[in-house]
This record gives sequence, structure tokens and C-alpha cells, in this order.
Amino acid sequence: MLSLLAACQPALNWREVRPAGSRAVALFPCKPDIEQRGGMGLASCEAAGHRFALSWADTPDASQAGAALTAMAKALTTKLGQPLPPVQALQVSGMTPLPEAGQYRLAGARLAVFAHGGRVYQALMTAPKDDAAVWENFVAGLRVEPAR
Repeated sequence: MLSLLAACQPALNWREVRPAGSRAVALFPCKPDIEQRGGMGLASCEAAGHRFALSWADTPDASQAGAALTAMAKALTTKLGQPLPPVQALQVSGMTPLPEAGQYRLAGARLAVFAHGGRVYQALMTAPKDDAAVWENFVAGLRVEPAR
């Protein structure tokens, strides 16, 4: 029910986005700007006081994906000056099941990290006030498509 309410907010115009080269599909509540260089990319936008981002990068080999997910979460919490909170379960269609994949609730931010093979992903929402329904809608819209 909360997801339906979040989806109906007029300032949040949800749309499916497939950033070229990412193999990811995401629901964004605004039209994201997309930047890419090398094996890395970022799609981000701002709506209703929330900032949404999905980033991706390739690791040198798939065996390093778990360590990269942990490093991504720690880097963000260090940047925000917060301790790393306990990880919560995360399920993204098409993701590689890794124990390091998960989501985190931080002061002013929500974070999810996951991988598909050697490609790692980070989904981030920042807002002055936590909005669980909007976050759940954002995360529920994530999936990874197989390489073609």
C-alpha cells in the first residue's frame, strides 16, 4: 500500500530507465542524467527533495565483486561520517547471490549494493527525511538483465 501511495505523489513521475551499457533496469521518479566512462557509469536525478542514483562499475574479475560491494558501502558511510549499520536483505532480479549484497539505512540516505558477475551496482537515495515507501519503490524497480 505504501508503495502505491509513493507512486502516486505528483512530484514523483516514475519511469523505467535502461542506462546504456549498464545491463540494469531501474525505476526512477525523474528523468536521470547519465554519465559513462570506461567500465563505469552513473544515472542520477532529483525529485521532491530526494536524490536518486544508480552507479555501476566492472571489477577486474568476478571473484572481487563481494569485496567491492563491501568497499562501496564503507566508502559511503565514511564520506557521510557514519558507522556502517547492519546489512539488511536485498533481492534484485538477476543479481548474483553474494553475502556482501544488501541494503543499509543511514541518516539521510538509503543504500543498496549488489552485483551481477563482475559488475557491481550501487543504488542510493538521499533525502532530508527518510521515506521508506519511496525507497521501497526505487529498489523494487531494480533488475539486472543477462548479457546478450
